[in-house]
Amino acid sequence: MSDLRDLYQEVIFDHNRNPRNFGALQGANRLARGHNPLCGDQLTLYLKVEDDVISEAKFDGHGCAISTASASLMTERLKGMKVADAEALFDSFHDVLTKDDAPVDAASLGKLSVLLGVKEYPARVKCATLAWHTLHAALGNQGEMASTE
Repeated sequence: MSDLRDLYQEVIFDHNRNPRNFGALQGANRLARGHNPLCGDQLTLYLKVEDDVISEAKFDGHGCAISTASASLMTERLKGMKVADAEALFDSFHDVLTKDDAPVDAASLGKLSVLLGVKEYPARVKCATLAWHTLHAALGNQGEMASTE
C-alpha cells in the first residue's frame, strides 16, 4: 500500500511541477473563475465546447500542489468528453471526496484516483475540488466566481 501511495504522490507532484493544459485558451466559449478562500488558490478554467463535446480545456492561475494537480488531471480527462458526462464525472468525483458512503469506481475515475487520498485530509478536499467547482460553473455558463465554500 505504501508503494501505491508513493506512486500517487509522485503523479500529483509531477502534475504540479509540469501542469498539463496550463494557460489561456484562445477561442474558449465557456469560462469560469474559481477561488478557494481557505488557502488562496485561484484559477480560471477555459473550455471550448462544440456540438455538446468539450474539445479543448485549459486553466491558469495559482494554487497549492493539490489544486494545480487536480486542475491538470481534470483538463486532461475532459477533452473529448460530452458535457453531460463531464457533469456526471463532477458529481462522482465530488461525492467520493465529500461523502463517507459514496461508492468509488476507480475504473471510471482513471488517473483521477490519485487524488482520492486527499479525503484523509479534510482541509485539503477543497483544494482538490476547486477546479471541479469551476468546471461546474463553466458548464452552466453561470458567469460568477465559483467557490469551494
